[in-house]
Amino acid sequence: MAGNPIKQFLLLLVATVALNLPSSLMAETFEIREIDSGLEVNRNGKLLTRYLTKSGAKPVLWPLIGPHGNEITRAYPMREAGEHERNDHVHHRSFWFTHGNVNGVDFWAETEGHGNIIHKGFTKAKGGDMAVIETKNDWVDAKGSKVCEDVRRLTFGTNGDSYWIDFDTTVTASEGELVFGDTKEGSFGVRVAGSMKVTSKMGGIIVNEQGDKDVQAWGKASPWVDYVGPVKGKTVGIAIMNHPTSFRYPTYWHVRTYGLFTANPFGLHHFKNSNDIDGSHKMAQGETMTLRYRVYVHQGNTEAADIAAQFEAYKSVKK
Repeated sequence: MAGNPIKQFLLLLVATVALNLPSSLMAETFEIREIDSGLEVNRNGKLLTRYLTKSGAKPVLWPLIGPHGNEITRAYPMREAGEHERNDHVHHRSFWFTHGNVNGVDFWAETEGHGNIIHKGFTKAKGGDMAVIETKNDWVDAKGSKVCEDVRRLTFGTNGDSYWIDFDTTVTASEGELVFGDTKEGSFGVRVAGSMKVTSKMGGIIVNEQGDKDVQAWGKASPWVDYVGPVKGKTVGIAIMNHPTSFRYPTYWHVRTYGLFTANPFGLHHFKNSNDIDGSHKMAQGETMTLRYRVYVHQGNTEAADIAAQFEAYKSVKK
């Protein structure tokens, strides 16, 4: 090398060009690394998220890093509440899936007598141009008796500066008859960063496919909802999309102006404000239910990210 200045120059030129390429033109690489609390997911050498096998009563993803390198989900209660955060709802842990009434057991809250979702193992953890994590989990009541089980598959992919996480889970009535009860306290979603929430009055906004905004989006059925707001001066968004093959598509949304953002196909009597409607779902022993969502993390507002087109792309994914 020392005696070949032309080769040195060419290698330096290639490295300089690569370093200055737009991120949209660079090859994407995901790496999954085992850590004491679960798994760490890195994108191009930088932390994207961690899969924590136990946080409170369930597995969660935390932190979720946005397109500008900042955390875009609430840090509390994994650490003390920070600027713009509220230390309320200790069970709202960044990114999760659970439900408030499963055979009468509350898996949503972390109050006395709550259930727990127990991580039983990783069946796949693979990086590359996309990443996949698969897990098995047991749902157990406060006395440790198993209520049901699920298998989760998280697939990570990119679209330029944006990225997505497909969350596909199949719940099995492994122990006998299983009822996911009608309650608004569920089921899959996130708690957005404190500065993004509408009530912070910093520019946060909620919008669904039909154009319902903020409080009007709560309790409505829609294929997707986008929660947009600032994080450290940069506008970012978290859109959650519901795949057409998912149970009870299009799902209803328990999305709040204080930052809670969940898809819930069960809480119909709350959402429709009628005791004549029952959104419970009953399964016989051995039956399954599959829920499918895409969490799409983007820069800018809903229009700039063209969330409507991104949903069409997701809708075409074969499941």
